[in-house]
Amino acid sequence: MPRITVQTTINASPEKVWSAWTTPEDVNQWNAASDDWHNPRSRNDLREGGRFSYRMEAKDGSMGFDFEGTYTRVLPGKLIEYVMDDERGVAVSFEAGADGVTVTESFDAENENSAEMQRQGWQAILDRFRAHVEGKK
Repeated sequence: MPRITVQTTINASPEKVWSAWTTPEDVNQWNAASDDWHNPRSRNDLREGGRFSYRMEAKDGSMGFDFEGTYTRVLPGKLIEYVMDDERGVAVSFEAGADGVTVTESFDAENENSAEMQRQGWQAILDRFRAHVEGKK
């Protein structure tokens, strides 16, 4: 499977970025690729061997799915690696720098949608994450 990478830099502290990425209440606010989708519930057991489950749904109720997986590596504040239930791998790194925290997600592509469509969807979610974090008081 080809690997796809998306990235953004967030003007916020490493602690604020990590918290917004890992706290279910925050995830519910940013985890959607567009305004007509939302994430009504999240569970997150952030530890190696722990599981997460994010419910992603169209706001009109026409479709939805559970985005789920198992953590394989967690370095607090630095790195999260997991395997989705369809056995694709994901790595998310958090790197503090002069301009803020750069979040880089690299994931195994799936076969149903084009690589470009997947990249755009994951980038849109990451952009919403950045806006959420930068907009928090």
